[in-house]
Amino acid sequence: MNYTNPLTSIADFLSLGGPVVALLLALSIVALAVVLFKVYQFLRYRVGQADRARKSVLLWRQGYFDEAYQNAAGGKSASAISVARAIELLLARKSQSAKTGFDGLTKEEIEEAVTLTATQELHGLRSGFRLLDTIAQIAPLLGLFGTVLGMIDAFQKLQGAGNSVDPSILAGGIWVALLTTAVGLAVAMPTSVALTWLETRLDNERLAIEGFAHGILAPAGAQVASSNPLTAHQAAQVVTALSKAHAH
Repeated sequence: MNYTNPLTSIADFLSLGGPVVALLLALSIVALAVVLFKVYQFLRYRVGQADRARKSVLLWRQGYFDEAYQNAAGGKSASAISVARAIELLLARKSQSAKTGFDGLTKEEIEEAVTLTATQELHGLRSGFRLLDTIAQIAPLLGLFGTVLGMIDAFQKLQGAGNSVDPSILAGGIWVALLTTAVGLAVAMPTSVALTWLETRLDNERLAIEGFAHGILAPAGAQVASSNPLTAHQAAQVVTALSKAHAH
């Protein structure tokens, strides 16, 4: 049984593909590192896991205002933070109205504040996306560039052979040249798939935040001073509507 040293195989592969393949392998390592970090970040900040935010909206709609705020404020997800911000502003509005008789912030101003909070949270989660997009776009171009250089070298060798042309010279040069294109595509395709998955998760989080904010700022929830707790049937309807909004 023959044992091949992996480092030797990699060195031979790099020698065969040239500097373009070496650059593509370096880009693949960078892309993998970024993807792994983003997956860890998404898990840490519970992207796509909106149970806490959904529960806070339900508590709010049932009239348990302080419990709703405490539940949302204890979350790390962008949806929970945004819901906590909306509840905080509405409770401050209620307190000011009770003291001065004026409502203070309008519903539109509260919506703008919540939108700003959500945008800031989601912007932080988008870090690294541009780098992944750049790698996904430039990797095939680098592969094609390496192929063109390889073809030029192969035809130069063919020309230098003169009358004693060996077809294997041209065939060998072509397959080596095409190697860079294959490597470029191998780097670009999984990077593009990973980026699409990450962007989809973030878009779903944004849509969930919009649905939860609507649940908090809807007239039945915004009129805190005069609203009554929902019945069990109404609460169930709210949960169903919010679940559908998050799913889409």
